[in-house]
Amino acid sequence: MFLTSPNLSAPNIQHGFFTRKGGKSSGIYGSLNCGYGSGDDIDIVCANRTIVADMLGTDADSLCTAFQIHSNKVITLDRPWHWKDAPEADALVTKTPGIALGILSADCLPVLFADTKRNIIGAAHAGWKGAFSGIIEATIEAMEQLGAQKTDIAAAIGPGIAQKSYEVGAEFQERFVQASAVNNAYFIPSPRPSHFLFDLKAYAKDRLEKSGIAPINVLAQDTCLQEDTFFSFRRATLRGEPVYGRQISAIMLKK
Repeated sequence: MFLTSPNLSAPNIQHGFFTRKGGKSSGIYGSLNCGYGSGDDIDIVCANRTIVADMLGTDADSLCTAFQIHSNKVITLDRPWHWKDAPEADALVTKTPGIALGILSADCLPVLFADTKRNIIGAAHAGWKGAFSGIIEATIEAMEQLGAQKTDIAAAIGPGIAQKSYEVGAEFQERFVQASAVNNAYFIPSPRPSHFLFDLKAYAKDRLEKSGIAPINVLAQDTCLQEDTFFSFRRATLRGEPVYGRQISAIMLKK
């Protein structure tokens, strides 16, 4: 039901990159849809999140996600919030045991962070907009403000859209190259004229490396192609489907 990263495996850490399997939703949301804003039945989404919380070893009220807006905004938690009160943000950090920091995704990258020496964790939602605007660096900075040491922060990039599935237009590529010529390395020509394939995972990994983070683990799964295992915004869009589910990735300090 969920994947883990070896560089986040420690006695004081629980984490998981959950798939779409093992939940109670049906139809297009089948089955572990954890997105309150997906259009799925709220009671069923709550039940799915309870399954996730149980797997992590906490209660559902302690599984916190933000209202994600593709920004570089980070929230520091010292207590859980009710899901209806979730603030707008795209990353969460804490040093409080028992709070599970959750990231919802359906092609964007979930990035989990841990300084296991100082018991400080973080979780970021890194789509292209968030990564481009600095959500990764902002998460690291927020962890440092809690006392984390950058040289001791490990990070893992979870399942997301792979380059072969991520076709973009010329204006998208130009935005990145205008920001820095080195960004051209993340694009290869698409079979379609004036289009490119973008490597979001490599882009996020390099931003982590440039921030001084090591070790970094990148999970290879392609959410767009692996329909039986993951929800995908792009796959739904290409099919003209109006709604789609969200998988969740989460990290928690054990009590």
